[in-house]
Amino acid sequence: MGQPGALLGLQKTNLREQAVAALRTAITRGELRPRSALIETELSERLGISRGTLREALRQLQQEGLVVAGARGRLAVRSLDPGEITEIFAVRAALEALAAAELAALEDRSPVIKRLRETLDRMALAGTENLDDRIEADLDFHRLMCELTGNRTLLHSWTSLEGSIRMSIMYGGTDRAVGNMDTDRHSVIIDAIESGDSDAARDSVVTHMTWAANNLVSADR
Repeated sequence: MGQPGALLGLQKTNLREQAVAALRTAITRGELRPRSALIETELSERLGISRGTLREALRQLQQEGLVVAGARGRLAVRSLDPGEITEIFAVRAALEALAAAELAALEDRSPVIKRLRETLDRMALAGTENLDDRIEADLDFHRLMCELTGNRTLLHSWTSLEGSIRMSIMYGGTDRAVGNMDTDRHSVIIDAIESGDSDAARDSVVTHMTWAANNLVSADR
């Protein structure tokens, strides 16, 4: 899509955090492919950081589930199989369906609806060309649903899954990833929450996640 590579030289402040963000983006968008080896000398040179700083960043990504240790402890980008994709979306559906149901049950839903629509507007503005912004807006939308419930355990559970969610985004390729971030499909969830019908809100999320999972795993590998 003509976007600059994520793995460019970094500014000389907060290098570890910047390295984490750059590597995370490169993995999410598929610049670093699943199963690809993460060679410290190459990555530290491309990012313009020390190998020590790079190791710290890679440790965090390993904790997030984006990076795994292989033979002889060598790190590589995590690879998912169709079964794992299905499992990830099933857990997402359970968490986010609970969030949607709780939001629909609120007496005053207008602040919630406003925040969700603002996030959806960001996704629309990103279009299909700015994939990075569209991915982040999509993640923000789903995270925000959990956050707005005020249920800290729910939000923590979703956040702990975020690395796996990021890994799943590009599984079926760019076109399918963009299809999963369709604004009209997300708007259905907002409308269901706004209706005040908790069952409808819950069902809208389950339908959304089932479609998204099937869209990804049906891709020719």
